[in-house]
Amino acid sequence: MNFLSHYYFDRHTTNCYHVLGTVLPDLLKNADKHIVLHPEKLEHPNSEVNSIITGWNKHLAVDRYFHSSEFFLTHSHELKKLLRPAIEGSPVKPFFLGHIALELIIDNLLLTTGKVIVDEFYDHLSDCQAEVIDEFLTFSGLADTAVFFKFYEGFKKSKYLHTYAETHQISYALKRICMRVWKDPFTPEHEMQMNEVLGNYRDYLLDGFMSIFEEIEAKLLYI
Repeated sequence: MNFLSHYYFDRHTTNCYHVLGTVLPDLLKNADKHIVLHPEKLEHPNSEVNSIITGWNKHLAVDRYFHSSEFFLTHSHELKKLLRPAIEGSPVKPFFLGHIALELIIDNLLLTTGKVIVDEFYDHLSDCQAEVIDEFLTFSGLADTAVFFKFYEGFKKSKYLHTYAETHQISYALKRICMRVWKDPFTPEHEMQMNEVLGNYRDYLLDGFMSIFEEIEAKLLYI
């Protein structure tokens, strides 16, 4: 799941460090794909650092349930089939695109139906102290935290997740993600055709997309 889908499960918490933990694995991946941390079983004397670890573990559980769900398997496969002709000639693998597109569409639906408020998410991130985040990262084995903080400050400042509310921006978000792997993943024609596919599929999912959140919430009760 993407940032806002992870936030959905803890949108009512008052603990900013827990919220940060629920999205930190993806933030680190965006900052530098070579960063690999495994703090899952660590325990720290600072309760705020431990809240990040708890949120991190929540992230892993949500992703595990999501990626093994019938919802994910069905809709990522359908999007893969629909997007394949739209990106003919692109180096991007349709399976990869179907996976990421589904996650972005779900974030779009959460925003446009008012299930999450993106400014509240950013408020949580702003409330977290850099010293605590740095302590978590170094405790988890990251020797140089500067690369992460450079990305993180830009992420908070840009408030890019606001654009997820605009359906026509989903293909642009996909392009940005794909550019981490491929230099020129899509032509303008690709993007135009992707927009049509993604907009139609977004409308198709509108009435029933919350079923996956209900399914995962039920499973989270047992961890």
